[in-house]
Amino acid sequence: MSTESTGSFTAVDLIRTKRDGGALGPEQIDWLIDGYVQGRVAEEQMAALAMAILLNGMDRQEISRWTTAMIDSGQRMDFSGLRRNGQRLPTVDKHSTGGVGDKITLPLAPLVAAHGVAVPQLSGRGLGHTGGTLDKLEAIPGWRADVDHDQLLRQLETVGAVVCAAGGDLAPADKKLYALRNVTGTVESIALIASSIMSKKIAEGADALVLDVKVGRGAFMKDQAAARELAETMVALGTDVSVATTALLTDMSTPLGFAVGNACEVAEAQDVLAGGGPSDVVELTLALAREMLAAAGVDEDPADALRDGRAMDTWRAMIAAQGGDPHADLPQAAVTETVTAPRDGVVTGVDALEIGMAAWGLGAGRARKEDRVLAEAGVVLHAKPGDTVRQGQPLATVHTDTASRVESVVQRIHTAYTLTNTQPERPVARDLILGRVVAADL
Repeated sequence: MSTESTGSFTAVDLIRTKRDGGALGPEQIDWLIDGYVQGRVAEEQMAALAMAILLNGMDRQEISRWTTAMIDSGQRMDFSGLRRNGQRLPTVDKHSTGGVGDKITLPLAPLVAAHGVAVPQLSGRGLGHTGGTLDKLEAIPGWRADVDHDQLLRQLETVGAVVCAAGGDLAPADKKLYALRNVTGTVESIALIASSIMSKKIAEGADALVLDVKVGRGAFMKDQAAARELAETMVALGTDVSVATTALLTDMSTPLGFAVGNACEVAEAQDVLAGGGPSDVVELTLALAREMLAAAGVDEDPADALRDGRAMDTWRAMIAAQGGDPHADLPQAAVTETVTAPRDGVVTGVDALEIGMAAWGLGAGRARKEDRVLAEAGVVLHAKPGDTVRQGQPLATVHTDTASRVESVVQRIHTAYTLTNTQPERPVARDLILGRVVAADL
């Protein structure tokens, strides 16, 4: 396959530049991304370049141009014409880097929309131990992830929130490159992670973006320094194209809430919308809602909309608009089993990765994109860090379709729990919000 273009660049030259620690120029990057999408740059050549980027990095100008080139490979959405009562609707999006029990989008989108802000939330499906928002919502009878462009605009104007699948015409270069990175050991490049996320998010066309960058055992980024670097890179990318962007660094060493799965997470999200729910899920939902409302220029306390029912009303309208029945019973597992404490002790840790892998083993997640997930599968925790348990007391209940799946995950549940014999000198506390990154910090 030819690597030449009508210009003076070749893929081999660009690979050598990055291999030797050099920087790619704007025209080189534009040529490369276009050539890759059009098939003029071979898969093995882009794989070599991705490895060179992983090893040597890219500077801010390179990452910015790389992101823009991926956006320009497809279509951009435009929400500038959204109106309600003659007034333009501000649009704000949110993105999470993924975690265990992370159902925050479910209560967050209708909560922010209840304040007169449009929330176009284009989401994905789960892969591996982290869940996917669309998989969770598809546990609701009748709910549809696919929404055409006209319905998307109508729903934003009337309801204020849409959670749906992204179209294939948004940053197609990223889709192709992501698949390549996944099989070439180059997923971990912060430059490529940031440009992958931000190319899709900027192409979605919202006025502002709030990022939830997870840190810890159950997250992709295991240490706080790397997570902050990723957050700063993404905030810079949004700022460079005039998308107001902020990021929160949040803890993912312990699962969020008590429910990890699909239907069980929907139920927990509904508890939050009803004014209850686990304290950590409520805390993070409100923290992100405040960031989103501030970005939209709305000076209101989102906690009020949880208390007075406006957020729940918007949730029900959002689900119904996409064919779902917000009052329907959620799927129930055919097989449940409770895992109990092997001895007395104080819970000092619940490993998010082990719980996520347990839920995956029960059928709540998928190993390949084409795999089917079980809506009813998951893990419901009964004890979290700081709790005192007695021997035989429930630690977690597993939900699935067959007893054989249960046998394979019970040990993971036990491994996830750390018990100590005595009460720690200091209470077991969780700092959920670990940091905040704004453009002024860069």
